[in-house]
Amino acid sequence: MQSHIGSAPGQGAEAFRIPAIMDAFSRLAEDWELSTDEQITLLGSPGRSTFFKWKKSGGNLPHDTIERISHLLGIYKSLQIVLPNPEAADEWVKKPNAFFDNRSALDVMLDGNVVDIYKVREYLDAQRGG
Repeated sequence: MQSHIGSAPGQGAEAFRIPAIMDAFSRLAEDWELSTDEQITLLGSPGRSTFFKWKKSGGNLPHDTIERISHLLGIYKSLQIVLPNPEAADEWVKKPNAFFDNRSALDVMLDGNVVDIYKVREYLDAQRGG
């Protein structure tokens, strides 16, 4: 059974801690079955030791990385709305999509720029009418 991301009761945006951000990203990466290299690319290509430090204790995440994770969590949430079946939602990111010239959303996001992640988020927001 997959562990899907939900909001913790009583936690507003101001209570969102850095380790909580990485915990949410780790659950997303698990649900999407992302490799370590894919995770590193999505986070902005930090060094491997930095990536594993972030996973272990959070640490100081650069603004760029926080923005990336925010967009990725937005994509995750949109998929849960557009495709209420959790397995279908998680598999969608790896399926070819005509909108992305038959590339998968993950392939687009792995181009490595924040704007590539944002393209996928914008597409999904449009699909759900947001």
